[in-house]
Amino acid sequence: MEIGLAAVVMSLLIPLAAIYAWYHSRKLRSEERLAAIAKGVPVPMVEELPPHARSRRAGILLTAGGFGYVLTFALLGRFESGASEAAVFGVIPLAIGLGYFVDAVLVRREFRPSA
Repeated sequence: MEIGLAAVVMSLLIPLAAIYAWYHSRKLRSEERLAAIAKGVPVPMVEELPPHARSRRAGILLTAGGFGYVLTFALLGRFESGASEAAVFGVIPLAIGLGYFVDAVLVRREFRPSA
């Protein structure tokens, strides 16, 4: 009973803590920029990544994560009989990562100036 309650509480508190930390760091960064602007210090604007770069980054992370997941459970499958079946679920992030790579290529083609 206590383990289930702890699991539910932690599954709700950890994402909330992450959201709060992200919000707080973003708020501090904004206040710092506003204080610098108020003092007359030139503040360089941080450029956002272009859409194809964001897709490429997500593709790299998901593909690497999927390969790592599959490899981990494939290796565990040598010692535990049921672990190799769990390796199949690594195909999900792997496929999503490959989809992001395709998206990055298509978006890059759209943004490329035609000659």
